[in-house]
Amino acid sequence: MPTAVTAVPPAPSALACERFAAEFAFETDCWDVHDALAHGADFVLLDVRGPALFAAGHVPGAINLPHGKIVRSKLEHWPEHTVFVTYCAGPHCNGAARGALRLAELGRPVKIMAGGITGWLDEGFELARTGAAS
Repeated sequence: MPTAVTAVPPAPSALACERFAAEFAFETDCWDVHDALAHGADFVLLDVRGPALFAAGHVPGAINLPHGKIVRSKLEHWPEHTVFVTYCAGPHCNGAARGALRLAELGRPVKIMAGGITGWLDEGFELARTGAAS
């Protein structure tokens, strides 16, 4: 008798490959962001939470731009091809997706940092607790 896990069979391998490979076009993880920041990031990391949460603790090197304030004029000093990576509080928060959607609607390349602050801390990485919000 199948369990709830196997009652619906897994997708065929070719379909699974397509689906899981596509995820990497939309998101990255905390470990890869941490490594990239340590070796010269080729993207802009956006903390899309509010200024108070940003000030209380954020990923070092992140820029605070709340998702509701992502508008074309705030992006003008970055070239059009600049890759943005958004994050928020964590898996329970959809702010990173909201920010990513706004960037995509403005024609900007974007990924989400899966896990957000929660994932960052789970990996054992430190937060910066100082810095002005934009």
